[in-house]
Amino acid sequence: MRDDLFDPSDVEFHGVSTRLITARLVTGGIWAGIPFLIGVVLAIVLSAWFAILAAVPAVLFTWAAILVNRQVRAIGYAERADDLLVRKGILFRQLVVVPYGRMQYVDVQAGPLDRRLGIAKVQLHTAAAATDATIPGLPPDEAARLRDRLSARGEARLAGL
Repeated sequence: MRDDLFDPSDVEFHGVSTRLITARLVTGGIWAGIPFLIGVVLAIVLSAWFAILAAVPAVLFTWAAILVNRQVRAIGYAERADDLLVRKGILFRQLVVVPYGRMQYVDVQAGPLDRRLGIAKVQLHTAAAATDATIPGLPPDEAARLRDRLSARGEARLAGL
């Protein structure tokens, strides 16, 4: 297996904040918690068989909690002279290369939980939706720096065309 396909030796990838792990666990806990509570209430009120409804989201959340740490640590980005590389994934790995000249705009987003945890998401938009790239879990200062730098590089490349 060629690891250099997703991890070129001449590129230094920067990781994202580990606060993204907390954000994903809180979100997953909310989504799994509602059916879990419904299953518990139904098991108490109607029949013990409804405990299965509580067990399924509990098992799925436990599995997600085990994986989310590795998933977040697998996310990385690298700036090169002509393009930005974004990688993610453990089992199904992905490396997106976005040339600066193809970027249309750079979007920075942070929901209430993200702001509370001090993280933001940078999303690059290109003419082809398949080459859009997202970098979640960046500290706000790094997200702003990356937004400004990518925008400046994109404008410079477009002006050169």
